This record gives sequence, structure tokens and C-alpha cells, in this order.
Amino acid sequence: MFFCLQSVLSAMSWFALSPTGSVYRAGDVVIGGLFPIHVEAPSPEQDFYQRAYRWLQTMIFAVEEINRDPALLPNLTLGFLASDTCLSEGTTLGAALAMVTGQEASVVGTECGTTPEVPIIIGDARSSASIVVAQTLGPFDLPMVSYFASCACLSDTWRYPSFFRTVPSDAFQARGMARLLHQLGWVWVGLVSGDDDYGKFGVQLLLQELQGSGVCVAYSEVIPKVGSQRRIRYIVDTIRGSTARVVVAFAITKDAHALMEEVVRQNITDKQWIASEAWVTDSTLSSPENLPSLAGTIGFALKKADIPGLGTFLTRLHPDGNYQKSDPFLKSMWEEMFGCSLGVELSMTQSSRRQCTGSEVIGEGESQYADVSQLRASYNVYKAVYAIAYAIQDMMACRPGDGVFNGGQCPDIRKLQPSQIVHYLRGVNFSTPVGESFHFDINGDPPASYDIINWHVTPEGTAEFVQVGHFLSSEGSGGQIDIDMDKVVWGGGSGDEVPVSVCSADCPPGTRHAVQKGKPVCCFDCLSCAEGEISNTTGSVECISCPERFWSNPDRTACIPQLVDFLSYSDTMGVILSVISVSGATLTAGALATFLYHRHTALVKANNSELSFLLLLSLKLCFLCALVFIGQPNPWTCMLRHTLFGISFVFCISCLLSRTVVVLVAFRATLPGENLMRYFSPTQQRMGISLCTLIQVLICVLWLALAPPQPAERGGREGRGPRVVLECEVGSVVGFSLVLGYIGLLASLCLLLAFLARKLPDNFNEAKFITFSMLIFCAVWISFIPAYVSSPGKYTVAVEIFAILASSFGLLFCLFAPKCYIILLRPERNTKKHMMSK
Repeated sequence: MFFCLQSVLSAMSWFALSPTGSVYRAGDVVIGGLFPIHVEAPSPEQDFYQRAYRWLQTMIFAVEEINRDPALLPNLTLGFLASDTCLSEGTTLGAALAMVTGQEASVVGTECGTTPEVPIIIGDARSSASIVVAQTLGPFDLPMVSYFASCACLSDTWRYPSFFRTVPSDAFQARGMARLLHQLGWVWVGLVSGDDDYGKFGVQLLLQELQGSGVCVAYSEVIPKVGSQRRIRYIVDTIRGSTARVVVAFAITKDAHALMEEVVRQNITDKQWIASEAWVTDSTLSSPENLPSLAGTIGFALKKADIPGLGTFLTRLHPDGNYQKSDPFLKSMWEEMFGCSLGVELSMTQSSRRQCTGSEVIGEGESQYADVSQLRASYNVYKAVYAIAYAIQDMMACRPGDGVFNGGQCPDIRKLQPSQIVHYLRGVNFSTPVGESFHFDINGDPPASYDIINWHVTPEGTAEFVQVGHFLSSEGSGGQIDIDMDKVVWGGGSGDEVPVSVCSADCPPGTRHAVQKGKPVCCFDCLSCAEGEISNTTGSVECISCPERFWSNPDRTACIPQLVDFLSYSDTMGVILSVISVSGATLTAGALATFLYHRHTALVKANNSELSFLLLLSLKLCFLCALVFIGQPNPWTCMLRHTLFGISFVFCISCLLSRTVVVLVAFRATLPGENLMRYFSPTQQRMGISLCTLIQVLICVLWLALAPPQPAERGGREGRGPRVVLECEVGSVVGFSLVLGYIGLLASLCLLLAFLARKLPDNFNEAKFITFSMLIFCAVWISFIPAYVSSPGKYTVAVEIFAILASSFGLLFCLFAPKCYIILLRPERNTKKHMMSK
């Protein structure tokens, strides 16, 4: 595919304009760069663009920073070749072709069949120019990494297979604008766009996002590229005459300048401007003379970053011989910044300028070039250089035989093939020196993140770009917008109030919109809701039907509730749970009576009768505490529910834990002279149980003292409509978590000890039964958590009662059913001899 690639591209370069100048530094790998240093086609009156010159210097800064880093690209030096594109498609294509063919004077040409001198290009700033270059270089797999070309069309990997960018696609910006308009209630807006791919595709995407959102477009105008003052006056007259107070301007800086000059001239000050990222942080547009019309502008800006050391790097320049020799743009930049001339003979355009003294010093932040407070496009250039560096590092990490090309071959770093760079660029995933994680998606796009910028006016009368929010989005997601309304200064003379931009005033509560025939959906009449339907907000598009057991009030503004819902003893579920609870308590009482009656038998004695009685008593409390959860919540029952539950279960688990420890110690203390059981006498066992229970009591006391559970009402959903559900709010989530966590801790410890004692002699060992009972207990409460969180209304309480009863029955049956079976049905096994046998 690369056969005579240079010859083909060299032939094509004859049809494109040559670049006006370039900056070059040799390296093992030379990175190309395209920057609009001048904003007009080459002519004696070129306008120097300081912002773009800062982008170029940022590329140089990143290259030097990488070359100094011993961990990144060791034993390899990056070089660069950066050219001026003059904000022209023809000049941009000429500069790109000159780079990749080696026709640039500062780059030695290569022979036919070899890789071009510049295997990858960073640029261009404009979407239209990037499309031209990507279409030309794409068939040869020559990769481009743009830092500012945001047109969504460039995400088409079929048309632009080797195009990447560090600026998000305009698809995300359009999505954010649509979310902003909808969130602020601006349903009647005007659109203005530039006559280029950036503006056309941007507005098209915004219109797609606005479909079905309720936002209508009052007008859509296009700013001409060729200066037509008559056409621009017509656009501004349309803006002035429209009832839409919000105007979205999707245009590059140059087009926005042409429009705003006429807006300021006509003194239009009643509009709220929404800016695209191309001009929202442009300091020339936010000049003091423009602020009466543009103050309060809101827009989406690329994510800002602070690049350590860049400010100092930018101010290092001085127009001495060495710098001017290596940088043909420095002279123009110096003359533009200081308003003087470095030449000996002054031209016609320089006749009014003074002679530069050479003692001028670039102050950080004192010019558009040296201003590092809004590093957005510059940060994208910075990320582009690092993305290329990490792609090359991944190539260098390739081991022969493990490569992805031609049977495991690795790339030759000294003769990079463009297709190889494309492959490794798709897989880069790194963190920039400022700490941001970065990668390209399948379309070559970065993660989308925007700052929402608002233009404030300082006491000195200058503009300040204030971040008032952010917007995050990714492919396939709707996006998340977050804006601090208290920080926003609104445009259009609205002051602290959000501007209103509607075709028709919002309908009051109790009415709905009725679209006027032949007009946009934002123009409507208001009709009253029918019986059984309501609209309780201003501007309702339609009335909503009241659910079952609700009906509309006379004003049609609210549904009157007819039922208060809670888990009561009259409910079928409440009756069932009550019966189960009482049944469990009865069975526990029966087991307790059985043990009391047969307390002198071998089985009861062997199982520590005192602990058995305490365990049965605690289980009975566990069963009975479920009854407190049933009935209408009130302050006392809410406080009693979880405290009684928590103390009862801790009491139960403490008894079980003490029993497990006694069994384990009794059969582990086998060495001569050991008498560990003296530390586990009945007195110590009672003290241990009391201590464990006391800890839970203290937790509950603190919970009730600081943030006790209280009855609360909330809307539930059952059947067709909402109900008012009475329930107990836990008050302190931390207290509730501590109660459950302490139970879980004791249960886990008991399970672990029982598991260790599971292989003790079978006839006396009940650790196996304890293990099974604790497994059931833990399984019930682990499954309880998701069920509790997802259950609506009174079913939340029912789930908690079910968990209490299920775990209590698990303990009762696993621990006492086998013993009761022997005591009542197999008395011949209830002997000391049988108990002592193996």
C-alpha cells in the first residue's frame, strides 16, 4: 500500500498551496503540526493569531518535556515540524502534503518506497480543513490527531479511518446544549451557525437532540464566509425582531466576530447568548466594548487544565538572532504583542508603529498568547503529543514474535509505518502529567467532558470566564449536566432571574397545552383538565389521570388521597406473619418446656441446660419481636422495632457463641495438666453473654439518643396509582448499620468456630448443627439486603419480618429439633452411655 507513497503525495502537493512558514527540530521521530498562526490567506495584511501560536508552543513544550522524561521513550528523541495553515483549507492541505512527502525545505526528502519524514500530524484546528486533509491522507493510513476539529462527521471511521482527536465530538456538545435548554426551560430559541462543516453539522446535531424535547426553533440563520455586511445585518435584524430571547451561536471565532460586531453596533442587549466551545473563552470577543451585549453569555468549553511549567516556557521567547532564525513566526508575534516593529524599514502597515527596543519582556498572563488561565485547546495539543508518545512507547515494548504485524513482527521505530501508528494509537490508555486518564474510543474520539462557562463582568469592566457547572457524556449515554444556578449571571438584562424565552406563556396548574394549528408545538392555548385528571405544575403538556383511590380536587391541581397504607393486623399478609410469629414462639415455648421437664436426662445435661434455656428464651423474644413491626407506626413502636430486634438477636447469637466456644474448648484441651475449662465456667459464660448483649444495648441507646427511628410518610406505588405509605424511617443509617453489623460480626464468629469444631465426636457434638443453623442465618440476612432495598411500601417491613422469622426458625429447628426428637421419640438414646460412645 505504501509503494511509491511519497511520489503519489508529492504529485498531489503541486495542486495545493505551500505553507507560509514552519518550525522544525530534528528527532528520531518527527511529529507534524498544523496551526492557524495567521487567520487570513497569505497576504501582506495577515492577522497574527496569538492563541494558535500558543498552541504551537505547547506542542514544543510537550515534546521537550517528553524528551526529558527518562521513563517515557528512553533512548528515543521526538522532533517536530509545525506549519502555519492561515485558516485556509488549501494552505492546510499544502502544509500537510509538504510534511509527509519531505518537500518542506527544512526536512530532507526520502526515496520512493520509504516511510515519509513525518509519519503523523497533529492538527488541524478547523473541522473543514481537517476533513480535506483526512480525506487526502486517509487512503494511505497516514494518521492525524486533531486538537480542535470537533465536527461529528469526523467520527466516521469508514471515511476517516486514520483520524483521531483529543477534542470531543460536537455530538456531545449538541447533547449538552439540548440538556441545558431543556433544564432552564428555554423552549423558544434562535440558532445561528457558521457556513462551514463545524457550524452546519453542529446545528444539525442540535436539532436532532431537540426533537421531542419540547424546545422549538424560532429561526436558523447561517453566517456567510465571504464578508457580506448586508446578509449579516439581515441576520441581526432577525435576532432583534424575534420573541426568542435565547440565541445559540454555533460558529468558529472568526464567524462569531463578524456577527457580534453588528450585534454591538445595533446595541442589542436583551438576548441570552449560548456559545459553542469554539468562541466561549475567546478574550477578543469578550472585550469591554462587547460586554453590554454579551455579558452573561453561557457556553460549553473544553475541559481546562493547568500545565505546570507552560507559563514560564511561553515567556522565554525573545527576538534575538537564534530565536528568529529557528522560528519565522516570532517576529510577527512580537510586533503584534507589543505594537512595535522589529524591521529596519517600516512598511505601509507598520508606519504608525514605533521601533521595538528589544528590551520588551513577555509577562505571564499579560496577553492572549501568555494567558495560561484558560488552557483548553492548548491542553488538547498537550494530550495529542502524549498520546503519540505513548503509542510509540507501546511499539517499543513489543517483543519480536509477539507483534501484531506479519506473523508477529514488531514495528521498526526508525522507519515507522503509518498503519502501525494507527494501530497503536487505538490502544493507548494513559494518564497525563496533570492526572487525567485518557484513551480513544472506537471512533477515535476522547471521553467527552465540558466546563459550563459564564461571562461575568468584573468591577473594572472586564470579562471574567467563570465555571458554573460541567457536562459529562459518553457514547450511548444521555449525559449528565450539573450547573450551579447561584453562580450564574444571566444575559439580556435579566439580572439574577433566569430569562424567559417562550412562544406562549406557560399554562397554570389545572390546565394543559393545546397546540395551535399550523404553529410549532411551543405555541399553544390552555384547556382545563377533565374530571379525574390533574396538572399540578405550571406548563403541563398534558393532564394526568388520578390513580385508584385518588380523585382530582375542584381546581384540578391535586389528587386527593383516599387511603393510608401500612402493614396492619387486618391485612392478609399481616395476619399470616402474625400467625407464623406466634407459632414460632409457641414451638419455642414447647421446646423450653420439654427441656425443663427432661432437664435431668443425659442429653439436656450434656448440652449445658442453662445455656439451652437462655437460648430458647432469646429465640422466643426473636419470634415475638416480629409482632412489633406490624401495625401503624408511631414514635414508640418505631424506636422499639429495631432495638428489640437487635438486642434479641445479639442475645441469641451470644448464647450460641458461648455454647460453641465451650464445646470447642472442652474437646481441644487434651494436653496433660491443661484445665482450660476453668476459664469457661457457667459464671464466665453468663458474663460473656451479658457483655456481648450490653454492647448492643449501648449501640441502641446511642442510636435512640442521637437520631432515633421516627414514623414517616412517603408515596408508594401499588396497583395503578400512588398511595401514602406509613413507615418507620431508620433515622441514623449509621446506627442501623451498626446494629446489623454487630449481629453479623457475632454470627460470622460463631459460624467460624462451629466450623472448626464440626468433626468432634458425633454423639456429643452439636457444632455441626450450629454450623448449619448459622449458615441458614447468614444466608437469610445476606439475601435480605437486596430484597429490603428493592421492596416498595409496606413490603419492606414484610421482608424484614420474614427475615426475622426465617432466621429464627432456622436456629430453632437446626439446634433443637434433633434433641427434641431424641428426648420425645428415642429415649433409649438419651443415656450417658450412649452420649459417651463414639
